[in-house]
Amino acid sequence: MLVDSHCHLDRLKLDKFDGDLDAVLELARSRGVGKFLCVGISLENVDRVVDIAGRHEDVVCSVGVHPLDVDSGLADVDKLLELAQKPKVVALGETGLDYYYSTDTKEIQQQSFTAHLQAAGRAQLPVIVHTRDAREDTIELIREHGSPEHAGVLHCFTESWEMAKAALDLNYYISLSGIVTFKNAGELRDVAQKLPLDRLLVETDSPYLAPVPYRGKPNIPAYVREVAEFIAELRGIPYEQLAEITTENFHRLFKRAA
Repeated sequence: MLVDSHCHLDRLKLDKFDGDLDAVLELARSRGVGKFLCVGISLENVDRVVDIAGRHEDVVCSVGVHPLDVDSGLADVDKLLELAQKPKVVALGETGLDYYYSTDTKEIQQQSFTAHLQAAGRAQLPVIVHTRDAREDTIELIREHGSPEHAGVLHCFTESWEMAKAALDLNYYISLSGIVTFKNAGELRDVAQKLPLDRLLVETDSPYLAPVPYRGKPNIPAYVREVAEFIAELRGIPYEQLAEITTENFHRLFKRAA
């Protein structure tokens, strides 16, 4: 079995599936995907991701405010603890820091990220972290406010081995998306080869970042298989072994998803 550890099922483009999310999930299941983590990005889509998880036995969800959505409404620690009690919520996030697209909201992003880290420690849940062009601040806030016992994952990782190593030292996992298959992703492939297998997750981040050979097209959860197959070949291990390891890692991190 394979897990798509990060997808946005409420944002998928369903035109080719007659608007039917069930058809998208069934295609993924036919390719060996047995679980999906539908990730929340704002207070506005909490109900949607919780509803999707509630309607599908093999879908779980997270709730949180993406660093590029902080203008749409923040959640303090108490609000996040309240959201964490919703059915099938297995993590807080996606949260984190993004200085690539937005430097004007640095302070607000840091405030939001800190709240997620503190709430996750109290709720005993992992954190799903988005980070871009904010290496030092991301690691520093995790170190200062995170819980080593209830750590999290740097999702859709595109940063350096040095940052990956710093996150691993803080008990975090690293999740790789279709970006690892891109021709210009040499540095990321180097990270993919160095990562301890017991800290590796795979994801689509669909509907974004479709892997080769679908690059430039809308992404769907079924394509997590291409990500896993590519990494398995890169690491020189059978696909089945990588699928088993990453699935075990997923359930070790997201304990409520079992």
